[in-house]
Amino acid sequence: MRISFKKQQFDAREEAIIDAVNHLLSEKGFDLMTMDDVADRVGIAKGSLYKHFSSKEKLAAAALTRLLTATLEELDSIPGETSAIDQLKHILAWSLRLRLKGGVPHLPSTSISLQRSLMLNLSYMTVALRVNKRFYALVAQARKDGALTDEVPDDVLVFTLYSRACDPTVDFLLRDNKLNHEQIIAAMVHATMGGFLARS
Repeated sequence: MRISFKKQQFDAREEAIIDAVNHLLSEKGFDLMTMDDVADRVGIAKGSLYKHFSSKEKLAAAALTRLLTATLEELDSIPGETSAIDQLKHILAWSLRLRLKGGVPHLPSTSISLQRSLMLNLSYMTVALRVNKRFYALVAQARKDGALTDEVPDDVLVFTLYSRACDPTVDFLLRDNKLNHEQIIAAMVHATMGGFLARS
């Protein structure tokens, strides 16, 4: 079925809006981001923005849903023979690369109002639960493989994976300008996963 040019324009603008929201969430956080900020970043009138998203909460949900969908796609792209621990390291490195490009929003936990709105957003909750299930399954497999220490509970490990991409340590390292992006990623993955690995 052929998509009309008008629909293509609408969809392209929507992607540009979500891109802008993604960066603004990373730069300012949800509470400080405004609809005016988004419209200005995209270069459209605020009225045009409301034709796509009726609220700041829906904007943030769209950006976070797209991020989680991309996370699932990245997990699916990892070769099946890759060990669970290496898959965990891979997805952490991938999320840090996104962060270094300004593409990872602050965690929903930084805003109570955002948390509440996301809990009511079916699209977000559906994909969030799928990502969560994949992470816990990888942790369980890595434990079964003997790669993870029993001293750290599953919840701590999984929540650390989520939060590390938003760690302010990355900002300090960037400002320090002593390490390039790949060195920062390697160091952060090692610092994160090293404390979880089983002792040989």
